[in-house]
Amino acid sequence: MHIPPHDNRNKPIVDVDHDLVPLNYFNIVKLKKGEVFDYQVAGYETCIVPATGSVDVDVDGASYPRLGNRGVDVWDGEPEGVYVPVGARVRITCVSDTTETFIAGAKYDKVLEPFDVREAELDVIQYGSDDTKTHRKIKHILGTKYADKVGRLLVSELFTVGAGGWSGFPSHKHDTDRTDDAGEIIETRHDETYNFRFRPNYGSGVQMLQRVDNEVGEAYHIMDGSTILLDSGYHPCAALPGYEMYYFTILGGLSQRSLKQYFQPTHAEQIHTIPGILDMVAKFK
Repeated sequence: MHIPPHDNRNKPIVDVDHDLVPLNYFNIVKLKKGEVFDYQVAGYETCIVPATGSVDVDVDGASYPRLGNRGVDVWDGEPEGVYVPVGARVRITCVSDTTETFIAGAKYDKVLEPFDVREAELDVIQYGSDDTKTHRKIKHILGTKYADKVGRLLVSELFTVGAGGWSGFPSHKHDTDRTDDAGEIIETRHDETYNFRFRPNYGSGVQMLQRVDNEVGEAYHIMDGSTILLDSGYHPCAALPGYEMYYFTILGGLSQRSLKQYFQPTHAEQIHTIPGILDMVAKFK
């Protein structure tokens, strides 16, 4: 599903128990200096990530001052985040001239402890190549290093390296919890939500969604600010030549946090042509 760019007026773009991605929650909050935004989400753990600007965050009395250091866009600095336990009361206060702040969430049933992730604590991996048109950098905010501090939420930012090219390839899916005959996990159910940005911001791209291997699928024209909801199927995306692409990524697992991707059989041999892709897969566990 494609949700076109729009002014959501600080109301959730993907609310709790969404009919397509019930394991995800997503809001974009825009504030001016001194303005505050309060929220509390029952049944979902969340993560606050300023796309631009800086905010003070209070989570049930725990203070995390001046979160975020980016200027004009998501390329202007490094991401930072605050993990928010299920049902916690949160206040976000804008301390820069303006802020656009992402709130990512995943359904969960236990209450953990809040913590912040600063620039120096990011888990960054670069993979792919210019030759294969798959050169990418991923900045994990809630990645593998926080496996023992987070329930089922994975949050990261993906950047193209250079202009144009493909991401999410080889095509893969993660819409079913299943094992092979030997009992090994071969795929996990993780709902996924993206929010895209382009540089320059009039750039655009395409999100493919193929429900069944080798059958005709769907395609969406994505623009700066587009939100994509991925409930099932193989889902590569691409930026037009000449444009850099970014997408904020939310993954919420049904039964576990570790993500096990199932690569599309038709294109599975491409795994061996893309440098570093197995390291990329490991970072989502």
